[in-house]
Amino acid sequence: MADTKAIGRSILRKDTAEKVGGFGKYTDDFHHPDMLHAVLVISPYAHARLLSVNTSKALCAPGVRAVVTGQDCHRMTGSPLEDRPLLAFGRVRYAGEPVAIVVAERLHQAQAAAALVEIHCEPLPVVQSPKESFADGAPRIHPELGTYHVGEQVRPIPGSNIATYIRVRKGQPEALWNACASVVECDISFPQAHHAAMETHCTIAEILPSGEVHLTTASQSPFAVPEVIEATFGYPASDVRVVTPLVGGGFGGKSTVFLEPLAVAASEAVGGRRVKLRCSREQDMVTLPCHIGLEANVKLGATRDGRLVAAEITYWFDGGGYSDRGVIVTQAAAQDCTGPYRVDHVQCDAYCMYTNHPPTTAYRGFGHPEQTLVIERALDELALKLGCDPLELRMRNAIVPGDTTPTQARLTRSSIGDVPGCFARLKELLDWRGPAVVQCGSTLLAKGIAGVWKTSSTPPDASSGAVVYVHRDGRVTVVSGVVEIGQGTKTALTQMVAEVFQMSAKYVDVVLEVNTKEQPEHWKTVASRSSLLAGNAAVRAAQDAVKQLARNAAMAMDCHPQDVQIRDGMAVCSQTQRVIPIGALSHGYVFPDGHVVGSYVVGRGTYTIEGVIPIDFDTGQGVPGPEWTVAAQGVEVEYHPRNFTYRVVRAVTVIDCGKVIHPELALGQIKGGMSMGLSLASREGYVYRADGVISNPQFRVYPIYRYGDQPAYEVQFLETPHREAPWGLRGLGEHGLIGMPAALANALSNATGGPVNHMPMTSELLWRLRGGGCFS
Repeated sequence: MADTKAIGRSILRKDTAEKVGGFGKYTDDFHHPDMLHAVLVISPYAHARLLSVNTSKALCAPGVRAVVTGQDCHRMTGSPLEDRPLLAFGRVRYAGEPVAIVVAERLHQAQAAAALVEIHCEPLPVVQSPKESFADGAPRIHPELGTYHVGEQVRPIPGSNIATYIRVRKGQPEALWNACASVVECDISFPQAHHAAMETHCTIAEILPSGEVHLTTASQSPFAVPEVIEATFGYPASDVRVVTPLVGGGFGGKSTVFLEPLAVAASEAVGGRRVKLRCSREQDMVTLPCHIGLEANVKLGATRDGRLVAAEITYWFDGGGYSDRGVIVTQAAAQDCTGPYRVDHVQCDAYCMYTNHPPTTAYRGFGHPEQTLVIERALDELALKLGCDPLELRMRNAIVPGDTTPTQARLTRSSIGDVPGCFARLKELLDWRGPAVVQCGSTLLAKGIAGVWKTSSTPPDASSGAVVYVHRDGRVTVVSGVVEIGQGTKTALTQMVAEVFQMSAKYVDVVLEVNTKEQPEHWKTVASRSSLLAGNAAVRAAQDAVKQLARNAAMAMDCHPQDVQIRDGMAVCSQTQRVIPIGALSHGYVFPDGHVVGSYVVGRGTYTIEGVIPIDFDTGQGVPGPEWTVAAQGVEVEYHPRNFTYRVVRAVTVIDCGKVIHPELALGQIKGGMSMGLSLASREGYVYRADGVISNPQFRVYPIYRYGDQPAYEVQFLETPHREAPWGLRGLGEHGLIGMPAALANALSNATGGPVNHMPMTSELLWRLRGGGCFS
């Protein structure tokens, strides 16, 4: 750190004052005297023919200005598969689906009127399991599947409930099972769940007399919104302005464009007036796209000495009533299906199935917590059958440079990092001595481990731009389209810019709010890609600004630009030893006699992701991302066999992050992910009634991790640089979560003496698995 000005230092976050002081504004904090309020009317049925929607009583209610139904606004939307009506029309496909929008002068008036809307339906058979949906003879949820507009990233199968299907084929696994000394087979399940961001979804929409659409929205993908509005309503994307202020967490849930078109429809219904549409927590849980569910089967074979030979994996993802981003999550799981291990013969079939559950979207880890649970449970069962140490089995098969992924991407040190090194360090930190259980009085202490890897599923043209301004007072401002959702990326960008300028980061500011009409585009704030995409763009913009400053300084000091150094807010000529503050060069340099040389300094930088080759749907071949971030994780649990309760006492992560830009932010990201993963694994998941309605859509009955639940966390970083990224960094925003469910499942399997392959891993589940009742 001694040779850096900003990189590797835990500087004060740039959004600290606004957030700690209570001055920061989120979407719901914006109020206008003439603003109307909208409330969604949602379906109480999971699957039914929609016979009629009676709005007459609601229209007569006090303060009501409009009620919009699918009959009034029959438009299709969805990306990459346009399978969802903006408002239900003809059929409802999940309990919580928007059926109407009530717009009123006051929020309480809209809420009261919404209760007066009468929905008349004819119930249809409800499909609640992806494997049930896959079965022959299952009720068709989308009989019109063959008529929808289909994007490049999806392959639906008309006449079925399959929203997309991906095949991954590598080697010849079917020919090698007889050569395996040991073969194990496991069934795994993972429920749908809630993102549980502090801020619920909220959008404000207004349509100006000029036809320009203004949106203020809590979104991770503001630059994707204009294209969706154009496709849905016909407004040119260039006429859609999207402003995203601070966002109170997203975890992938705010990456999909769902609420924004509904808000535009509400504004259209009242002549373009400004309308706010905010979801309650309950609606956020039952209506908005959620975390995907999974049922899977895995078959894994190895030689007598523990070398993995073949893997056969089938995923049936619970994509819900509409495909949304669940189809891309399905692909992401398939492309990394083996985990960070060398398996030369792979067969993976991944299906995203329609069910009568809420639609699904990105969730922290994007298919990888699910994929990791599947392969890691199989590895522990294989180690048990072989009679070998689970950690040694993983180290023996750890993927390394020169190996290929399931999609047959050839790995380098830059692209894969150090998997064996992560496991070796984990062994020390966790004090791993094998899967043996230690008895302490009436309790048992058990440990479990998991390997982690993840690359992105970005399109090959994912891009980012940045602008850097130098002000007359010598301060620097960086402008980027990255959304500040709490992860601290914009603070990290100031550190990168400061390092290029060789100055302290306290002199570098960043614009926190995003405005799509005024700032350079950034693909999306998802997939742990922001530091790579926006980081490269910001560094290039800073380098461009420094080059312009050096050119202005050279003219002012009569020397060559290459003889000028920019550092500590000064331009220094090594030949003449003259020094000029960079603020005096920011708009050209003014000599004492008044004449000016040089020009206004504005640094510009762009970056487009490199080396991505889209996955072939038939073979699974391709390069889904430029690099993989790898990690090894472990947990220690204290288990009480008498009443099947447990607590996690310790959780450990070793992650190869390439380069730590901001140590405290990096620790916060990993520990936060670990906490989220343990909460998801141990207690979270939607509970459905027999009629397909979610029975726990409140935090009172949906218990996430609380303060007192937290174990001791330990994190260590390895640094194998990724050559395409600034300072060799790798994405790490999601990776703390990914292996926690698998490590916990392995620890509990060791503690209870039987496989724990299902989530959430509640005490009731452990009781049922140990003979207390039937698991269903």
